[in-house]
Amino acid sequence: MTDIGRLLTTEGEMIRAVENYIIAQESKLEKLRRDVYEMERVHDEAARSPEAFLGNPINTFLLVKRLTVDWTDLQNIMTDDSMGKAMLNNLTSMADFLHWPDEEDLNGVAVALMRLQDTYNLDTSQLARGHIYGKRQAYRELTAADCFELGRQSYNGGDHYHTMLWMNEALKRQEMESNKTVDHADILEYLAFSTYMQGNVRQALKLTNELLVERPNHQRAQGNKVYYEETLQAQLAKKRGEDGATMDEEAVEKGYTVTENAEVASDWQRERRAYERLCRGEGSVPNSISKKLDCFYKHGPSDFLRISPVKTEVVHIDPTVSIYYDILSDKEIAVIKELATPMFKRATVQNYKTGELETASYRISKSSWLKHGDHKVVAGVNHRIESITGLTMDTAEELQVANYGIGGHYEPHFDYARREEKDAFKSLGTGNRIATFLFYMSDVEAGGATVFPYINLSLWPKKGAAAFWYNLHPSGEGDTLTRHAACPVLVGTKWVSNKWIHERGQEFRRPCTLDYNTL
Repeated sequence: MTDIGRLLTTEGEMIRAVENYIIAQESKLEKLRRDVYEMERVHDEAARSPEAFLGNPINTFLLVKRLTVDWTDLQNIMTDDSMGKAMLNNLTSMADFLHWPDEEDLNGVAVALMRLQDTYNLDTSQLARGHIYGKRQAYRELTAADCFELGRQSYNGGDHYHTMLWMNEALKRQEMESNKTVDHADILEYLAFSTYMQGNVRQALKLTNELLVERPNHQRAQGNKVYYEETLQAQLAKKRGEDGATMDEEAVEKGYTVTENAEVASDWQRERRAYERLCRGEGSVPNSISKKLDCFYKHGPSDFLRISPVKTEVVHIDPTVSIYYDILSDKEIAVIKELATPMFKRATVQNYKTGELETASYRISKSSWLKHGDHKVVAGVNHRIESITGLTMDTAEELQVANYGIGGHYEPHFDYARREEKDAFKSLGTGNRIATFLFYMSDVEAGGATVFPYINLSLWPKKGAAAFWYNLHPSGEGDTLTRHAACPVLVGTKWVSNKWIHERGQEFRRPCTLDYNTL
C-alpha cells in the first residue's frame, strides 16, 4: 500500500504534465488562429483590387515577408505533430502550381523599398506608418519585427546606413509594443555593429554594453566591446598633440569619431543628384527654352497624318523631345499586354566590354519582345510609328514591352552604342540606334517618370501617349544630352513599350550631315 500510495503522486505529476502540454498546444493553436485570421482579412482586402493593393510597396513587402519569414515560423509550429507534417507535405507536392518566394525575393523587395526611400526622400517613421507621399496608405503599420526584417536585409547586403535607419525604428516600435514581435537584444546586436561600421564607435560601444546587460554571455558582443574600447583609446590618443595637450577631446567624448573632408562632387554624384531631383518632380525647363516650346497637330510627313493628325507637344529643343498624345487605344494596350505577359523575363543590359546581355541591379523590370507578325495590333503600331516619324521600321528592333513593379527602375543610360561599344549591334547589321519611340501604356500614381538629367527634363507617364527623340546627331555622333533614366515606381505599376529605330535605311529619310548640330 505504501508503494501504491506513491502512484497517486505520480499520477498527479502526469496530470500536470498533460495539462501543461494542452496549455502549450492551445497557445500554439491560438497563435495560428490569430495569424490565419489576419491573413484572411488581408487576403480578402487584396482580392477586391489586387493591382491597387500591391501598388503600395509596403503591402508588397509584407506579402513577401508573410510567405517567407512568417511562413517559416508557422511551419515550425505545425511540424510538431503528424497531421501538421502531412498538410505541409501536401503543400510541397503542389510546388508546380504554387509560387513560393524565397530569401532572394524578400531581399529584392526590401532593396526596392530602400531605393524608393532614397530617391524620394521618404522618412523612415512615415514609411513604417504606411504613409507614402500622402498617397495610398498600407493596410497596416509595420511592426517592430517588420522593421527588423528590413534592417536585417540591409545588413546582409552590407548596407549599414539603412540597417541603422530601420533597426532604430524597430527599437522605437519594440519599446511601444505590448506583445513584443522581436527581441530587444536581437535589434541591439545588428544596430551596434552597423553603428560602428558607420563610424560612431562610442555609440556602438554603448549599444554593445546594453546588449551585454541582456545577454552577458554573448561571445561576439564581448569581443566587440574590447575592440571598441581599444579603438576609442587609440582615437583619443590620436587627438592629443605631441606636447600631450588634448585636441577636441569633447568631440571624442560625444562620439564624433569620423571626420570626412568635403570633396568636389564627382560627375556620377552630380548626375545622381539631378536624377533623383527630377524623379521627385523638382526640376523645370529653363525659360529660355520653355518660351520656344509649342503644341500643335502634326499633319505629316505621311498621308495618314493628313487624314488623322496627331496631337503633339514639343517639350524640349536641342535635343528635340516630343510627346504624342492619344496614339495608343485602351484596346490596343490590352492586346499588347496579353501578348507580352506570358513571355516576360528579367530585363537585361548589354555589357559594353563583352557585348553579352546580362541582368543588372540598375535595371529592374520584366520585358518581352513582340514581332511585327505576332498580331495585327503590333503591325499597326509599327506602321503608326513610321507614319509619325517618317523613319522606316524595316531595320528597327522588335517592339519591346516592359513592366515596372515595386521600385522598378532603369538608372541613367544611353540608348545608342558609344564608340567603345564596337560590337553592340554588330549581329543586327543595321547600325546604331538613331532614335527612340517610347509608348506609355499606363498611368502611374506616383513616381515612374522618364528623366533626362543633363537637360533638366521629366516626362510623366500618361496612358496612350508616347515620347520620341533622336539619339544621334545627323552626323552620326551620339547626342550625350539624351542620357535618360526610368525613375522607380513609387505607387502603382508602370507599363511601357518602345521601338528602337536603327540607322540603316534612314539615309534619305534623315540625311547625314557633317554639321554636328544640324537637326
